[in-house]
Amino acid sequence: MNDPRRPALLVAVCTLVLVEVAALAGLGAVFGLQLVRGDASTPGATVFLALFCWGVAAVLALCARGLWRGRRWARSPVMTWQIMLVVLALGWFGVEAELVVRRRRGGGRPGRDGTGPAPVVAVTVPEDSRRTAP
Repeated sequence: MNDPRRPALLVAVCTLVLVEVAALAGLGAVFGLQLVRGDASTPGATVFLALFCWGVAAVLALCARGLWRGRRWARSPVMTWQIMLVVLALGWFGVEAELVVRRRRGGGRPGRDGTGPAPVVAVTVPEDSRRTAP
């Protein structure tokens, strides 16, 4: 992989994608092993998870090959997978989007007469630091 014509960032991205491929293939093998040994509590879901892991690993391996060869089509699946991982990680860490309504004193919009709808602000806060709106 030490081709002087390849940028260092490309080498790093392809290496990291291949690490993800190895992790997904290994996770699929663990699910398959659970199924074969009879340790799976829900065999249907375990089969799905094993096939899903192997399928995503195959797609990412093809994308790493495409990136290495300079193909533009390979960027979209890799970026889509990375965005999905970030969304899943935020969910696993307990961060949820919630709607917070904040009203100014007097219940109105900023202005002379103080009338009008209250502004609505959407924020993302960790679950343990939630506060109720005043």
